[in-house]
Amino acid sequence: MVSKVALLLAVLVCSQYMAQGVYVISKGEWGGRAPSWTVALGNYLGYAIIHHTAGSYCETRSACEAVLRSVQNYHMDALGWPDIGYNFLIGGDGNVYEGRGWNRMGAHAAEWNPYSIGISFLGNFNWDTLEPNMIAAAKNLLNDAVNRGQLSSGYILYGHRQVSATECPGTNIWNEIRTWSNWKA
Repeated sequence: MVSKVALLLAVLVCSQYMAQGVYVISKGEWGGRAPSWTVALGNYLGYAIIHHTAGSYCETRSACEAVLRSVQNYHMDALGWPDIGYNFLIGGDGNVYEGRGWNRMGAHAAEWNPYSIGISFLGNFNWDTLEPNMIAAAKNLLNDAVNRGQLSSGYILYGHRQVSATECPGTNIWNEIRTWSNWKA
């Protein structure tokens, strides 16, 4: 009986989560470290900023999890940040991975951090190809952010290069996001 109740509870929790939006692989699921500290991030933010990690590309969940741990280790150990810099990351496998997650300020775009969520694609998109499953994952995540109240419905989408002196998010992502409805020049 206990196992049936546990299964029913798991189904209800998952269906509730999926009804709210995209499935996000938690930091615990991908083997991420706990942050050393966090800062709260408000709701109804005006901006979403798109990045690339400019590192290794991955096509399977296990490969993406290894890349995520590497990015997090670099951010925490080499840069001294309290956690991975982005709120969410998207792998070549089409999965969305939790970075800092909802309602936690990222470290992805200097003075824009208090006003935005940061979404990064795993890879270097000056040469890596942005696949349709990755585009769909990003658009679903952005819709989820609006539905949850994390982003305002009229949010502005920027590529990192629009708010910092960088090539990020890479030419292939840059060319794609300029066609999205919330992107602004």
